[in-house]
Amino acid sequence: MSALVRLGALVLTLFSEESAPGRRQAPLTPADRVRALAEAGRLDEAERLARESGPALATSLGEVLLLRGRIAPAESAFSAAIRGNLPGRWTAEAALAELALRRGDRALARRRADAVAAGYERSGTRWPVEDVTAAGRAYAVLGEDDPEAVRAALRAFDAAIAADSSALEPRIRLGDLFLDRYNAPDARATYQEVLTRAPDNARARLGMARVIAFEGRGDGLPEVRRSLTANPALVPALVFLGGLHLDAEAYDSAAVTGRHAIGVDSTNATAWALLGAAALLQGDSAGFAAARSGVQRAHPRPAEFYAAIAEWTARHRRYAEAVTLGREAVALDPESGAGLGVLGINELRVGAMDSGRAHLERAFARDPFHVWYKNTLDLLDRLREFRSISAGRFVIVAPAAEADLLALYLRPLLEEAYDSLAARFEYRPPTPIRIELYGRHADFSVRTAGLTGLGALGVSFGSVLAMDAPSARDPGAFNWGSTAWHELAHTFTLGLTNHRVPRWLSEGLSVLAERRARPGWGDGPSITFLAALKGDRLLPLSRLNEGFVRPTYPAEIQFSYLQASLICEMIEEQWGRAALVGMLRGYRDGRTTPGVIQMVLGMDQEALNRRFQAWARQRFARPLENIAAWDGKSPPAGPLVDLIRSAQAALAGGRAEEAKTLLERAAAIFPDLSGEDSPYHLLARLLAERGDTRAAAEAMGRYTAVDESALAGNATEADLRERLGDLAGVKGALERMVWIAPADPALHNRLAAVGERLGDHLLAVRERRAVLAAGPADPLEARYQLARSLALAGDAAGARREVLRVLETAPGFEKAQALLLELAGRRPEGSEP
Repeated sequence: MSALVRLGALVLTLFSEESAPGRRQAPLTPADRVRALAEAGRLDEAERLARESGPALATSLGEVLLLRGRIAPAESAFSAAIRGNLPGRWTAEAALAELALRRGDRALARRRADAVAAGYERSGTRWPVEDVTAAGRAYAVLGEDDPEAVRAALRAFDAAIAADSSALEPRIRLGDLFLDRYNAPDARATYQEVLTRAPDNARARLGMARVIAFEGRGDGLPEVRRSLTANPALVPALVFLGGLHLDAEAYDSAAVTGRHAIGVDSTNATAWALLGAAALLQGDSAGFAAARSGVQRAHPRPAEFYAAIAEWTARHRRYAEAVTLGREAVALDPESGAGLGVLGINELRVGAMDSGRAHLERAFARDPFHVWYKNTLDLLDRLREFRSISAGRFVIVAPAAEADLLALYLRPLLEEAYDSLAARFEYRPPTPIRIELYGRHADFSVRTAGLTGLGALGVSFGSVLAMDAPSARDPGAFNWGSTAWHELAHTFTLGLTNHRVPRWLSEGLSVLAERRARPGWGDGPSITFLAALKGDRLLPLSRLNEGFVRPTYPAEIQFSYLQASLICEMIEEQWGRAALVGMLRGYRDGRTTPGVIQMVLGMDQEALNRRFQAWARQRFARPLENIAAWDGKSPPAGPLVDLIRSAQAALAGGRAEEAKTLLERAAAIFPDLSGEDSPYHLLARLLAERGDTRAAAEAMGRYTAVDESALAGNATEADLRERLGDLAGVKGALERMVWIAPADPALHNRLAAVGERLGDHLLAVRERRAVLAAGPADPLEARYQLARSLALAGDAAGARREVLRVLETAPGFEKAQALLLELAGRRPEGSEP
């Protein structure tokens, strides 16, 4: 009775029935009490109560022993239940089928699961809820090889719920099955039904955490912590939490959590994988070997172990190692869907397109519900229609309709970037480097994460880059040139460190590389960022990786990119570029962040963090004086915000002189503010409306110099400078527009004309080629103009080829005829007509 007293309200929530007038709570059975203790993580008490209750609870005893990793005694208990035809015998049979599957003995797993399924199909209509749930579990085992069995599992769980709407187990199993088959909406709804009845159910809380992570709406940390509060011994929740620590590169915390999980269940292959991954990612070969030995004691051929580590390794951008680990998983179990999938996905990431596809097809054949595999295979089909253009040290892969246009600009930019970054990092990655551009953001998202909805613009797998093409976003949404430069910078930092650079440093160096590439490229500080700095809401360096993978508020990801870049900028300013290279080499040699900072900068992380805070506050002293500290909830405030708002109100009210004064004061405080609320942007519009063209052009130039995606601003600046006769200024604005929205033939025609007026005929030739690639309304005229520009550039042979192509289509094209005659007059003596 003492155990019953200690259970208290916990039992009532775990095994409550739907309330109804006059309905009394059913008495708890011994099996109920064992389950309640187990669900609370009180496994010692659960095992003792199960043993005290005798043979009738053999299945319950086996389930508790299984949670503790005591496989042989659990099998004995399950076998006793089956031999004696005791209550829960079908649950015991389903559990043994699951155990066989865990060991990789698929034949035995199928035989045992078939026995449950056959019994259910004979007489399942008379089975109690627990046995119907066992049938669902058995069908789920069979679903590893037969997709139709998955549907049968869904039907069985639904039947169990229909028979007893208060039963939690079939609902939890149903939610797990939905999520395992990538149906997050139904999984969420099912887990929520459980939590409505039992708000502290640990497994349902874990399910919700997994759904949140799957949908990319966060990392599920609060939910998994609630799960572990309810059941500190829930091994899958411990492993999930450890994975979150790994994602944040908190390897020690991941290892502590992994050891806790193994202390509960030393046979759990994924828990051992968590320990193995934490060791591997820190270069601890002895720790990895110990984890491998540990898992092999329970699983002689632990394919799941290697597949899980491969997945975690890939999340740390170590794709080649993920391929090696995936091959190990497949060698141990050629039917491992997880092993085949992680191998195929990562082979595609390292550019092994044929073998990656082959392994992914085999994985999908085993798991046709897997949306990542299906989406990626569909994407590979679409990639066959893309064009591949060999361009020096690069291979540019893009939709056929825009490949020529993009390559025209991307090839010289990437070659320039390669040389610049090679000098900057004193390292030259192997070539060719493959860059894929996607005209649909959904396709880029699938290439990166297997699902649509990813918010990023680009990704670097090392020697394979992928990014949105300009056509994937609305014009003005992003700068595709700076994005390409950013991703290529990752190729250098990943390669130099053997993919061991921490996320914060790699991202910080890539953003800094953007700023070094072109004026205005790379994000600059916003008012909200500076308010967060002033309010001490930026993460310390020791936790900065969390900002990329575990943001606590929406802007924290963007702030982490900018903060990381500013830390790198400070290091370069105070210690020199060589210090950044030295840090990268330190990571290559296996040092940790504290060790790298101490070795290269001579201080610890906390000292560096204090130094950054002081440097940043001094650098942005003037705007910081005029911005209120941010509390993380309210909109930014302070004198600068008041100035801009007052100026906007004055503009709306027609008080131009007042607005001008206010905007000039705001611009003096924060001249580098970008975005639509930039004082210089607003001031330029006001001055242009007043007819002060020169001052308006100057103000707009200040704005476009700090905003890399200012499409409308650059267009306005080009018009203003045109009126002033400033052709060099027009050229600069139009060239910036090409890196924002290159698909407009009118833009290229205008830039070509400016090039000709400046005598820059090579520019004109490039832009005439761009007009043709962009799909002009009059292709013959466009080709004629290209021939004319080639002639002006001194390329008579090229001009002749182009004009002949025009005349082949339109023999009567008079301007082309005249140009051909002119070119004939220039022909060197002895050359053929």
